[in-house]
Amino acid sequence: MDYQKIIDKYYPEENGLRHILVTHSRQVAQKALNIIDAHPELQIDRQFVEEAAMLHDIGIFMCDAPGIECHGTHPYIQHGILGAELLRADGFPKHARVCERHTGSGITREAIEQQNIPLPPGDYLPETLEEQLVCYADKFFSKTHLDRERSVEEAARSLMRFGNDGVVRFRHWAELFES
Repeated sequence: MDYQKIIDKYYPEENGLRHILVTHSRQVAQKALNIIDAHPELQIDRQFVEEAAMLHDIGIFMCDAPGIECHGTHPYIQHGILGAELLRADGFPKHARVCERHTGSGITREAIEQQNIPLPPGDYLPETLEEQLVCYADKFFSKTHLDRERSVEEAARSLMRFGNDGVVRFRHWAELFES
């Protein structure tokens, strides 16, 4: 798979949105690859993680988030499932799973119902180590502050809005990936 071709397909113009997407995605990919290199015992698929990290936010252009140059019509919380639809249509179902499962530290069916989150009913929790690693690495980088990396504590705090379960999942990943 050539992730650059997919980025070029959906972000053909050199503009602010493409810059944000590529910069953020490269940061996430590099953090994930560094973790893989530090933990060969986990036997994580390095090539897949790089591809998935570079494409995990491919659906942001369809969302309404003007602060990061997104001028679509969908709520931003849907960028993962929208990106998953694109990647499934392009023939990449494994990569699509990373898209739909990376928001927060995954979102449960119960959270969707209890918090009235505008997502189709379902569990969007990362399951494989690759899905978990991309989700974990993503929490360290904001698309609004491309110049900095969050600490583990800052990343954990950013997840509080999704509930304590997400923070617990994130802290488990921190133990797994940072030890």
